[in-house]
Amino acid sequence: MKRVELYARVRHAVQIEGISARAAADRFGINPRTVSKMLKFSVPPGYVRKKPPVRPKLDPFTGIIDAILTADQERPKKQRHTSKRIFERLRDEHGYTGGITIVKDYVAKWRLRTREMFVPLMHPPGHAQVDFGEAIGVIGGVERKIHFFAMDLPHSDAIFVVAYPAETTEAFCDGHVRAFAFFGGVPQSILYDNTTLAVARILGDGRRKRTEVFGELQSHYLFTDRFGRPGKGNDKGKVEGLVGYARRNFLVPIPVFESFDALNAYLLERCRERLTDRLRGHEGTIGERLERDLAVFHTPLPAPYDACEKTPGNVNSLSLVRYRYNDYSVPTAYGHQKVLIRGYVHEVVISCGAEIIARHSRSYEREDFIFNPLHYLALIEQKTNALDQAAPLADWTLPEEFGMLRRLLEARMGKKGKREFVQVLRLMEVFKIDDVAGGVRDAIEHGAVGFDAVKHLVLCRIERRPPRLNLTVYPYLPKAVVATTSARSYMGLLTGAAA
Repeated sequence: MKRVELYARVRHAVQIEGISARAAADRFGINPRTVSKMLKFSVPPGYVRKKPPVRPKLDPFTGIIDAILTADQERPKKQRHTSKRIFERLRDEHGYTGGITIVKDYVAKWRLRTREMFVPLMHPPGHAQVDFGEAIGVIGGVERKIHFFAMDLPHSDAIFVVAYPAETTEAFCDGHVRAFAFFGGVPQSILYDNTTLAVARILGDGRRKRTEVFGELQSHYLFTDRFGRPGKGNDKGKVEGLVGYARRNFLVPIPVFESFDALNAYLLERCRERLTDRLRGHEGTIGERLERDLAVFHTPLPAPYDACEKTPGNVNSLSLVRYRYNDYSVPTAYGHQKVLIRGYVHEVVISCGAEIIARHSRSYEREDFIFNPLHYLALIEQKTNALDQAAPLADWTLPEEFGMLRRLLEARMGKKGKREFVQVLRLMEVFKIDDVAGGVRDAIEHGAVGFDAVKHLVLCRIERRPPRLNLTVYPYLPKAVVATTSARSYMGLLTGAAA
């Protein structure tokens, strides 16, 4: 193919200098027909095929290939034909004698030709899209998977991102509560994929049956829900893009934080910073365009929704309640009773009737036991032989003065001293551990070793009054006899010292 420089020289010679086409052909050593083409085109036009190429070996089989590829559109993506597999079927089942390369070229062009096309969309203000994403992070020194909730407002491109230990119902609801608080209002509608957190079942006519918790959330905030087509992520392309954007820009390099609260404070600040960005094709900043979204949001916000999963449970004979594959303790007084479990993102709250009987930090392990030692002290007071083997007390770290108190009580009272020590521990059911530890320390210093003395000294510390230990009220306390000092005795001591 002749280069564009030659085109320019030939065209200049003919059109500017005025020589003939044949003279130009002689001067530049090219065919006169080439000169004619150069005069017609200012740059080399390239090769233009006038009719499709003939493929004598493949053409009789293109209908079979088309049928295979068309049928594949209804199959799972991981079970569709590869070019190699189509070649093998043509060779083994249909007598194809050509090569594999021409088959691969045909399949590649077919797939390119049939790729889905999309219509550019406009997004009116007041609507949102929601999805979850995943990333790796280090939380509290442990590398783990992070699940982050993402809400995008397509009109303004304002975003909200918050991270959770798992993609659960309570995280889904909590994400909405936090997002609405961040934006200061509730969108008119929110678009979702068909997540099981919101959709219990897709009915035959395409309608969705909502989960109970999602129905409660929607009723509380009064937004309209919309759902994309199953397996069609492009239906909510804005938030799909946000998931990738947040992972690349907020979570690279791998984030390292002491807690999820610290990570979420960082993510919240990044979302605020983005409000000052000005995106391509838009006149104002994201924050300026957000004002148009907020103008049609539902405001004011109602009281925050109680973002938790509610499930009934039963207390077993070990005073444990099972929730999400883990066992949580409750006071032994509620053994064998029915309870209501509320699972929050970072907490599990257990109620019996209208009374909250236990609170625990949420565990995302499996087959874990989460004990509160105080829940078992009332039973251990009755069964003191279980004190040293009680699993709920195994990892309970107490100040060293408690160990000293137990040794003194058991040395003086034997088995009854062990029960009295448990009674001292039970003071922590009512008082703070620091106050009880201070009372134990004061009792040891006063030589008043017993439950009644410790309780009295704890109350004195809390009420900030001096202790008044009346030993006649505490028959088990050691008594000290103090004699009156006489001058003769004093002189006797001096004489003995001199001798």
